[in-house]
Amino acid sequence: MGVREKLFTNTHETRRSKAHEKFVLWCCLLWLLPLPVFSQASPTPAVAAAPPANEVRALWVVRTTLVSPEKIRAMIKSASANGFNTLIVQVRGRGDAYYRSRWEPRAKTVKEQPESFDPLAITLREAKRAGLKVHAWLNTSLLANLDDLPAERDHVYNAHPEWLAVPRAVAAELYAMPPADPRYRSRIVEWSKANRGELEGVYTGPANPAVREHIYSIWMDVLEKYPELDGLHFDYVRLASPDFDYSRTSLDRFRNWLDQRITPAERRLLEQALKTNPLAAAEAYQEQFADFQREQITTLVERIYHGVKKRRPTAIVSASVFANDENAYTRRFQDWRRWLAMGVLDVVCPMAYSPDTAIFQKQIEVATAAAHAAGKQVWAGIGVYRIPAESAVEKINAARALGADGLVLFSYDFTATPSNPNNPTGDYLERVRRAAFAALITKTAP
Repeated sequence: MGVREKLFTNTHETRRSKAHEKFVLWCCLLWLLPLPVFSQASPTPAVAAAPPANEVRALWVVRTTLVSPEKIRAMIKSASANGFNTLIVQVRGRGDAYYRSRWEPRAKTVKEQPESFDPLAITLREAKRAGLKVHAWLNTSLLANLDDLPAERDHVYNAHPEWLAVPRAVAAELYAMPPADPRYRSRIVEWSKANRGELEGVYTGPANPAVREHIYSIWMDVLEKYPELDGLHFDYVRLASPDFDYSRTSLDRFRNWLDQRITPAERRLLEQALKTNPLAAAEAYQEQFADFQREQITTLVERIYHGVKKRRPTAIVSASVFANDENAYTRRFQDWRRWLAMGVLDVVCPMAYSPDTAIFQKQIEVATAAAHAAGKQVWAGIGVYRIPAESAVEKINAARALGADGLVLFSYDFTATPSNPNNPTGDYLERVRRAAFAALITKTAP
């Protein structure tokens, strides 16, 4: 016990002075004062803000819901009944397909279903009947889970190991190793398992032109096969962390990119260093290497956007992005503010998943300013899996007050199942509807 604590205890045990009585009275008065509106999980929602005209009220729907017609229909019924008007459904999760893909294997979680089962087609048919819009959500660079590596021979992980993003720590070792050597993938996976802090799995490297061509082909395949889609949605359109991508393709292409930006004397010095260290250019020119990484991802986004608009001008191109724009830019090489300014993104969906409404508010304010300055939209991403429904409503009201054009909850799948204390009875969406959407619902969907 510290000196201050001892003094307080002794005073309390001996006598209650007049000063202490005043202190207690003052504490009681403070107790009666109302809490701030934007608390982390206030039991009383903030005063409802008026929703914008044509507000998008969306749900991210993870692929685990797309495994049967029954689960798909239950999801659509719940979304419609609870005031949502848009579904963003995950049809490419880990280099696999929850649709009829020309380029990638059918997801193993739907292989028990008949060959005629097409999760995206069923979702589109049932959602349109309920008056809901549908966007196809495609994970871009994330390719495989570390603890569930793909077994299919035609999966990119197995068919094209040379496409994998390589962490810096093993880059020198792998630079001269043929990617077909089983040790190549094993080293990437081993390092990744030991460094899970910022790493969800195995990624592909966007500096490889073949990777960008593959992703582009997937987008165009989905767009052309499903004309009823209202839009397509990027996710994981980034690198995992600053530890990537140090693959041979990335390092060699960076060297060529750098040659145009340094002096002849610098080139000569670099040539000498590269004879013994394949990472010499990336290490000596770290800021330029970061710019190069961002440029590869931006090039992919730009090409896909124009490809979509050429084929279907009305289709919406959106992206889930790190809500902390500085983190996105410096650690993920995801320059989403530039994408908005370039006009190669229609909607940005910042994943503002902090339980703290003040942090959420600041992140949505930044995104809204950037989007509206470019004549684009922002749909505020809310991580409902981390907060009770009352806190979700508080964030919906905050987003509306900031002028957001819509909101997206991550994810439907959490809300549908009774789980932790944030959703003990499985009625999460109903509670959100009653508090945030009730005035907008004119009829109950069938």
